[in-house]
Amino acid sequence: MPGDCGRAPDSDALSRRDSDALSRRDSLCRLRHGRDTAGDRDTLWDTDRATLWDKATLPGLARERERSPPVLCPPQDLYTAPDSCEGRCGEPFSAGDACHCHRGCDTECNCCEDHERHCGHEGFSRSRDSISGQELLQLSEQLYGLDHNKARPGDIVLNPQHLAGPDETGDKQDLSPQPLYKFVNEELFSKPTYASFIKLLDNYQRATGREEEVTAEELQEQDRFLQEVMRTELMEKLFVFLQGKNRYSSQQEFLQDLKEIWFGLYSRGDGERDSSGFEHVFSGEVKKGKVSGFHNWIRFYLLEKQGVVNYFSHNFNGPWDTYPDVLGLQFSWDGFYKEVGSAFIGSSPEFEFGLYTLCFLARPGRACHLSLGGHPLSVQTYPWTKSTSASGRSFIATAYVMSP
Repeated sequence: MPGDCGRAPDSDALSRRDSDALSRRDSLCRLRHGRDTAGDRDTLWDTDRATLWDKATLPGLARERERSPPVLCPPQDLYTAPDSCEGRCGEPFSAGDACHCHRGCDTECNCCEDHERHCGHEGFSRSRDSISGQELLQLSEQLYGLDHNKARPGDIVLNPQHLAGPDETGDKQDLSPQPLYKFVNEELFSKPTYASFIKLLDNYQRATGREEEVTAEELQEQDRFLQEVMRTELMEKLFVFLQGKNRYSSQQEFLQDLKEIWFGLYSRGDGERDSSGFEHVFSGEVKKGKVSGFHNWIRFYLLEKQGVVNYFSHNFNGPWDTYPDVLGLQFSWDGFYKEVGSAFIGSSPEFEFGLYTLCFLARPGRACHLSLGGHPLSVQTYPWTKSTSASGRSFIATAYVMSP
């Protein structure tokens, strides 16, 4: 709940390495420039409602924040903010970032510790390779227009029913007697990206702390899904953009990276390889008696149809009058509760997969501000920092669309 944000973060939420790195950076900068950098961060977290707001993005919230001081409440087990300039050189200043990579950050005492290494004259992450806010807005609109496999008007009929207020989302009360989905045209699911996506959903044990056993057949299903999404114009567009930013030299390299960051296994429990980005985001998990992740409309529909998911209410309905749309919702999954989830509605698997990938690569650990059909929208991603893949890549810890 919001009131919990005043408590100290759990010891494993912020690694000592990361906090020490930021402290060293601030101390060195104060010594060099005779300034105090305390208060650089101006961010309000509300993790239970899966939102991040800053004054630069949602000015309408500024008045409310002036009445109550900002609080920092990092999500448990997730890295709260990146401390690297890799791929960010020349990026515009954003008050929500833990450290910065814009020109002038050195004199302002707020550069990331590796700013000189990445952004110096010989740095790998040159300014022209960074992804600007304007480029994210333009590319997201292009990807939105290339979602040829999305649901059409009439393919989905929703019954949102009760609109929950902020004081109702934690009540665990079923305020909507009918299912969320009145109708879905299941012919959508015969399309190659949908069919290969759905085959992946039963490959996981939802309880964290239980080792995932990946069979040869499941590995083939992962490869099939990646091959199918890469055949789409949407994912081809994303690859060409990232290649132009020197992130990947070939489509095969991109494909291998997608497999590592999304399907690579890591431990959310006591050392068991019990989780992956794909499982958490699209299939959903249960941790400490609560639903964790589970941000996909197809998964929700299929489980609701089976009677396994019970829709309670919604707290946000997006402004789109066509698909994809966005819904913030409350539900139970076999008795385990999700206080506030968020999901695109009616999008193709490749659209979500591509958009989340873009934001993970461009704005890991931060709000990724996009535009879809002329409406602003933000996606939040986090890298898993307790372990990495064999090649040293960070896994995706979570990714979700942010709902006010």
